[in-house]
Amino acid sequence: MQASQRRASARSAAVAPKASFSAKASSSGFMGASMPAMQASRARVASKAAPSPVRAEIGDTLEEFLVKATPNPKLRQMMQSLGEAMRTIAFKVRTASCSQISCTNTFGDEQLAVDVLADKLMFEACRYSGVCLSACSEEVPEIVNMGSGEDGFSVAFDPLDGSSIVDTNFTVGTIFGVWPGSKLTGIKGSQLAASGMGVYGPRTTYVLSIAGYPGTHEFLLIDEGKWVHVKETTEIKEGKLFSPGNLRATFDNPSYEKLISYWIGEKYTLRYTGGMVPDVGQIIVKEKGVFCNASSPSTKTKLRMVFEVAPLAYLIEKAGGYSSNGTMSILDIPINTVNDVSQVCYGSKNEVRRFEEYIVGASRIPAESA
Repeated sequence: MQASQRRASARSAAVAPKASFSAKASSSGFMGASMPAMQASRARVASKAAPSPVRAEIGDTLEEFLVKATPNPKLRQMMQSLGEAMRTIAFKVRTASCSQISCTNTFGDEQLAVDVLADKLMFEACRYSGVCLSACSEEVPEIVNMGSGEDGFSVAFDPLDGSSIVDTNFTVGTIFGVWPGSKLTGIKGSQLAASGMGVYGPRTTYVLSIAGYPGTHEFLLIDEGKWVHVKETTEIKEGKLFSPGNLRATFDNPSYEKLISYWIGEKYTLRYTGGMVPDVGQIIVKEKGVFCNASSPSTKTKLRMVFEVAPLAYLIEKAGGYSSNGTMSILDIPINTVNDVSQVCYGSKNEVRRFEEYIVGASRIPAESA
């Protein structure tokens, strides 16, 4: 059966995993940093709604956190439903059997590739949330009506980013963006209601940001099946950690080659797996560093705006970092089709400014005053 046929048949099933989020786990010792001043072009990310007067705490369950982070019950339901899907995807990835052809998992009476299975679970989470109007997957980039009335959200997702490295047991993940209304084209990343990613590694985590609430927040999946708040990130500091993608572009993009040489010459630490989720996620966890994926005449970037680039930019900017396509914030770029792509850089202020200076010759980001 062809991959597109398998995906189509997988979506028709109706299995919606549920979890309880009623108990509260013990608090960890992490204390979030204060929210840094934002540039004018980035301030819109934090100012779409008045911040909640109730501060979330380390140790809150996902349900408790969302009550504090947003007054919108439909957005809370959407984020919990996606969390339930990612909890199940994490289990299916962990128990997948991998051959030279693909990684598969038994799901009822079906034998599905794990990326197809993840796609199925994400669509089911959207459909049975009761608040999703439309959804679109990078696996088959066609917008699907979810039939949840008029007042709700639309979700674009990459169900299993890094699926080609599942067999090597590298960290992989899910990326998604939640936009208000029924549109997934003619939008911008700055209009996101929320974004998130599931990280399936030695630990399983759910990283999310909510419009109108400060910071980017990490939740740990504990043994009881609950997501527990373990980290808040509100500042991305400077630090010598780099993760350069699409290195083949250095062959005929001399500016990118010079940037890579700068990082190597300055003795930066290289941390790159080939999975966008762990390579970008480490910036939020370590609170420093840079990720980039530049284009060239012979090696075009393949990263799609609506499924990966914009949702991750939202997480980074809400965490106090910066994003760029070389000339502007990723969040300010119009998304006209689901197949729009972009080169990208995420990271600290100085690293993103350096990317712009090397790649296009000048930066919109002001230098730090002496």
